[in-house]
Amino acid sequence: MPANVSGLAVSPALATRRANATFVLLCRNSDLKGVISSIRHVEDRFNRKYKYPWVLLNEQPFTDEFKTRVRILTDAPIQFGQISPDDWYQPAWIDEKRAEQGRLAMMRQHIIYAGVYRNMCRFNSGFFFQHELLQPYRYYWRPDVTYFCDVDYDPFLFMQDNDKVYGWTLSLLEWQPTIPTLWSAVREFMDEHPEYVSANNSMEFLSDNGGLNYNLCHFWSNFEIADMDFWRGDAYQAFFKHLDSKGGFYYERWGDAPVHSMAAALFARKDQIHFFSDMGYMHPPFQHCPYGSEWVKGRCSCNPQDSFDYQPASCLRKFQGMFKS
Repeated sequence: MPANVSGLAVSPALATRRANATFVLLCRNSDLKGVISSIRHVEDRFNRKYKYPWVLLNEQPFTDEFKTRVRILTDAPIQFGQISPDDWYQPAWIDEKRAEQGRLAMMRQHIIYAGVYRNMCRFNSGFFFQHELLQPYRYYWRPDVTYFCDVDYDPFLFMQDNDKVYGWTLSLLEWQPTIPTLWSAVREFMDEHPEYVSANNSMEFLSDNGGLNYNLCHFWSNFEIADMDFWRGDAYQAFFKHLDSKGGFYYERWGDAPVHSMAAALFARKDQIHFFSDMGYMHPPFQHCPYGSEWVKGRCSCNPQDSFDYQPASCLRKFQGMFKS
């Protein structure tokens, strides 16, 4: 039977075709247990049939034990890469005293992970797709630990064949104290570069008043399937350069999730952003579980009643509302 993705049929014959794509994991040697779980889930639910390659990146060299234990999990090609210090560590031009004050302020507000994640967020926002191991590829899938459902079609080919640039499964509200000046920087960029803003954009997903204020909605980037040529393009490159110059990745804690979400929503057509409703997935404490026939077809192990989709902090209704006439 053909897979059905939001009404678009994907023929099993496509299994003989392959997209130019890879899985990407940013991890450390200490993450071995989670990496094993993530790869095992993806291989069991999808990739044992397709054999798409894996690229694992670390700011430190991977240990021999790490590489040995990961390689035995799949017959697909696996590459291990080290991140350039210039792409990972805090730039010298950042005022460390000001950055420290920002971290301490978030700690006083008891914001989760208040003192960490800056290097990772900046790297995922602006550099991962430029890494030498990813240069040969166009599409990537950033997986996480738990997948509940079988995937019996090729999401990479779905993206390619339907001109999609960004795919997601969970959307929610960002913590405003981590990004107090991000939207003003984004609006400044839009004013300076209106040529990059799509005429059929998704501003209504990001703002309830035509762009004056940010409503905090974003796509959770710990699961994303996207087109790296979109990130490598002129619009996103100029966008990231503008944001990076503000220092907000360190003075605040601008995350790659809102940065990616804003770029996709503004520079792509709204029909180029895809909700993978059939992907059962968890990143604690939230999960998406398919409903109805998608739940049955995917042989999903999750309970749809536990899905985050229509909780008060979810932005799924707002996304779906863009496509209602």
